[in-house]
Amino acid sequence: MQPLTGLFQPENYPDLLVGLTAPDDSAVYRLNSEQAIISTMDFFPPVVDDPYAFGAIAAANALSDVYAMGGEPLMAINLVAFPDGLGLELLSEILRGGAEKVRESGAVIAGGHTVTDKEPKYGLAVTGMVHPDKIISKSGARPGDKLILTKPLGSGVITTALKNGKAEPEHVATAVASMSRLNRNAARIAQQFGVHAMTDITGYALLGHAHEMAHLSNVDFHFQYASIPWLPGARQYAEQELFAGGMFRNMEYFTEWVNFAEPIQEVERLLLYDPQTSGGLLMAVPAEQSHALCNALAAVGDESGVIGEVAPGNGKIIVK
Repeated sequence: MQPLTGLFQPENYPDLLVGLTAPDDSAVYRLNSEQAIISTMDFFPPVVDDPYAFGAIAAANALSDVYAMGGEPLMAINLVAFPDGLGLELLSEILRGGAEKVRESGAVIAGGHTVTDKEPKYGLAVTGMVHPDKIISKSGARPGDKLILTKPLGSGVITTALKNGKAEPEHVATAVASMSRLNRNAARIAQQFGVHAMTDITGYALLGHAHEMAHLSNVDFHFQYASIPWLPGARQYAEQELFAGGMFRNMEYFTEWVNFAEPIQEVERLLLYDPQTSGGLLMAVPAEQSHALCNALAAVGDESGVIGEVAPGNGKIIVK
């Protein structure tokens, strides 16, 4: 159901460049020929035990949708749900983690709103800026493009293992560092190298978000499983079947658009449906720019690599 579809017709809002037609990571509203506002929000329950780390991860995740459009964040508003009786020192640490991550992005927190809830939740509403002619949407991938991923996958199974008391501390620490890392440098580099299409990898997993890009671009994506980077421990926990419920929902919904080659094992297939938190950017870039782009990402510390290519098609994902 899309109950609001009939209320807002795209032709009546010509300056809303992204938001009423094809789905994307953020809404974008044109102010003038040089400036467009990006608007997005995201919040969720804790994915790690440390409140400061949770705040930083949640903030990086919300900011990522601005970066996925090729923009820069300007300001953020805190979104908080917190139980009565839970120590306010925990909330203070969550907010401090989020605030320091927003400050790292160059943006500012300009207020917020808090409600009482049975489970803590935290995130941000973020406002950003991009040139109207430099928006990087999901829909621009072209046959022949290379597909680049800027962070390793596996945060879903690792945080699920943590919730079940089975995660090794070093695996958690590496995952927290990855989830807390801003996609700021990657987004700026994407602008420099003429990336055709881009999205960030979050709850729909690599396969779900890749399908969105491929479908909106009227192409197919071909991934090489051996080229996909993974966080330490991800396969270990997958083999223990420590998957979040979102993995099964992703698999149920997206499986009709995914084809696996025979050598891809069952555990590997399930990992590709694993929902991520504050994942990297998936970029479709002209093939002749892919090597230089990866080198530029490496120079700023982003773990990136070519994991596939774009082919003519209609939204299918092929994993070899």
